[in-house]
Amino acid sequence: MNLAVTLGPLALRSPLIAASGTVGSVVEFSETIDYSFYGAAVAKSVAPVPWDGRPPPRMASAGSGMLNGIGIQNPGIHAWLHEFGPLLGNVPVPVWGSVVAHDVDGFAQVASAMSDADVEAIEVNLSCPNLDGSIFGLDATLSASIVAAVREATSLPIGAKLSPDAQPISAVAAACAESGADWVVVTNTAMGAGFDPASRRPLLSGIVGGYSGDGLRPISLRCVFEVARDVPEVPIVGCGGVSDANHVVEYLLAGATAVAIGTAHLARPRIARKITQRLHRYGKANGITRIADLVGAYEPW
Repeated sequence: MNLAVTLGPLALRSPLIAASGTVGSVVEFSETIDYSFYGAAVAKSVAPVPWDGRPPPRMASAGSGMLNGIGIQNPGIHAWLHEFGPLLGNVPVPVWGSVVAHDVDGFAQVASAMSDADVEAIEVNLSCPNLDGSIFGLDATLSASIVAAVREATSLPIGAKLSPDAQPISAVAAACAESGADWVVVTNTAMGAGFDPASRRPLLSGIVGGYSGDGLRPISLRCVFEVARDVPEVPIVGCGGVSDANHVVEYLLAGATAVAIGTAHLARPRIARKITQRLHRYGKANGITRIADLVGAYEPW
């Protein structure tokens, strides 16, 4: 089966994307992850200045998923470019940068600086749930202003990463597309919390963090379906709870063009190899020669 897909202006050799926050800055995982099975890999989000992130505990098990409240610890764009910029071209996969900030100008500043690095595209992180303050991705107007600022700051393709907590998420997706996003990533983690009955303490120091893993998938699939139905002109990268080839097929059927693997990397860094093998088996068993033919091709009752 031909795994190549077209995501907006980008041609990807595979629909699989290594999600931001799970492969570091991509460079440091080159010997651990076989990037040949991915269409792209997204570096961890970078801010205008260094962020320390939240104090521990910052990660916790939550049933079939996990909570994280790391707070996007990062060295800031200038240090990131100095440390990783010269190495990005050596990675055997197209690298997408990811930008984050506390205000509109900060997003534009990072995007502008990152454009000089060897990145193929920029993901705009509108939706991290473990930062202090509100989530930009819950507000369509604010999301649009950020995407517009990033669009003005760079000529690179850009994608906007959305929150599953946005209601309605289709309105945010439409606003981002109208402001210049070439695709949307649906979704980031959902807002979640947990408490330890023995110690009576929150599982995370910041109490509220991002919930990811298997339990997020049905929610993210619903979001993908709604965006594909309501904003059919915008390509979608589906993300949330992907750990099996069947999950990839689900996202494609719901309307995603590409599918990101995130939390599963923490348990199985080489998971994309097995998923790819099983996608080929699925194609052979079902007479599918192009994986792109699965996009939005669910059969209604």
